[in-house]
Amino acid sequence: MIETEIVELSPEQTHPLRLAVLRADTPTKEVVFPEDTWPGALHLGVLHNGEVVATSSWIPREHAGRPAIQLRGMATAHAVQGTGVGGLLLAAGCARYQAAGETTVWARARDAALTFYRRHGFEVEGDGFIDQTTQLPHHLVVRTL
Repeated sequence: MIETEIVELSPEQTHPLRLAVLRADTPTKEVVFPEDTWPGALHLGVLHNGEVVATSSWIPREHAGRPAIQLRGMATAHAVQGTGVGGLLLAAGCARYQAAGETTVWARARDAALTFYRRHGFEVEGDGFIDQTTQLPHHLVVRTL
């Protein structure tokens, strides 16, 4: 694990990694999510040597008709993937929301990332689908806090 610091970010600070990691292999280069500025939206990042190397966005949004937090825009710089940075960021966000009394975090996860999410306590829910924005296979993943 590299030396890191978890910080709050502005939506704009998430954009470079969203572009480099989440849009590199997709037909769109759009990195602004409508939910970025919703009330209660939180953007967390990991700093390493002053550089943002991982980002995540946490959006209050129901799941299955119940209050929940949606994880969006989870991205880790290619150079530090596999070092534990993404897991650290995910754990920090989940811990923050658990302490606030939330009970559920969910995401629309790329199939290529399902092993990562399962390793961190998420369960796959339902059938897979092709995300319209990325044109990549996805599944819903859910974690009870």
